[in-house]
Amino acid sequence: MNSYDVIIIGAGAAGLFAAVIALQKGKSVLVLEHSEKPGKKILISGGGRCNFTNLYASPENYISQNPHFCKSALARYTQHDFIELVEKHKIAYHEKKLGQLFCDGSSKQIVDMLMKESNGAELKINCKVNSVEKENSFVVKTSLGKFESGSVIIASGGLSIPKMGATAFGYKIAKQFGINIVETKPALVPLLLGKDDLKTFKELSGISTDAIISTGKISFRENILFTHKGLSGPAILQISSYISNSDRINIDLLPENNLDEIKNSKEKQELKTYLKKYFSERFIQVLAENYINSKPLYQYNEKEVNKINSTLKNLMLNIPGNEGYEKAEVTAGGVDTDELSSKTMMSKKVEGLFFIGEVTDVTGWLGGYNFQWAWSSAHAAASSI
Repeated sequence: MNSYDVIIIGAGAAGLFAAVIALQKGKSVLVLEHSEKPGKKILISGGGRCNFTNLYASPENYISQNPHFCKSALARYTQHDFIELVEKHKIAYHEKKLGQLFCDGSSKQIVDMLMKESNGAELKINCKVNSVEKENSFVVKTSLGKFESGSVIIASGGLSIPKMGATAFGYKIAKQFGINIVETKPALVPLLLGKDDLKTFKELSGISTDAIISTGKISFRENILFTHKGLSGPAILQISSYISNSDRINIDLLPENNLDEIKNSKEKQELKTYLKKYFSERFIQVLAENYINSKPLYQYNEKEVNKINSTLKNLMLNIPGNEGYEKAEVTAGGVDTDELSSKTMMSKKVEGLFFIGEVTDVTGWLGGYNFQWAWSSAHAAASSI
């Protein structure tokens, strides 16, 4: 039975980067990947260009039952550290918006970089892990044989995008060792609309508009996209991490404006025509048919304008659910952070057992934050072995 200093289960972003750091520390490393190639989720990310980090990544951009947990790892391996590595490999990149950094070329450059940096680790693909047991050391039984190690890092990801091979493996191992799991749910996921709202907006499928989406005290401003099932787009994906089924969202369709200027207007122009400076014709048609009664501007009194303002700036929609793990970019919930050391990501109950990346109860915003958590949490774990 071959023995290693560390066995890493999962060759995604977190697993590959843990291998990089463990090798730098002079450790012998085995990486086990159940699919046919490493970094599959990296390859499809960011529309094939990999939004590998965010210039503004900070603990405030993460959701967890313990919001302080991520602080240590993020502080000790920052977005600037990862950018330095990208630059070392001469990978050209650009800021798309809001601090989001993408490769100029393709996501494959990030996978190639990680593979080059982890050259020296043993990688086994198409390797199904059947069990992880611990006596004096860990014994990992797989479809390709038995392996032994003093440390095991679980980097198996969450439940999102099952067609890419996502499984509940990491949660199963945690439960086996008596480690608590915070209930999981799809996050960064398109939302469904109820039957009536869907009927109202179905004509807008494919239409995108700038908006502020709110639930409680949380709000995001970016585009929203109407779909044949409900709502998507960056602002919707962001807010999805904060809501549960049967919640409501508020939509401000005029983020920087209102219709106060048409109060006391002498214009004969129809409201439908006036609204063209804000919305597409199809959008205006839906608003006119369902929410506002269009007539010449001079015919509106103050009370009517206030009502239209209220409708456009505070459109309330019921959200019966979301499109599930198939369309979710990440999984919220996971291995309870109260069970882990925030400095090392090691289980407080099981010496030498680490959990990193998406499998933990740390979920980043849309825009490179989840990749940064993969890098930072992997660095924390692998540095401490």
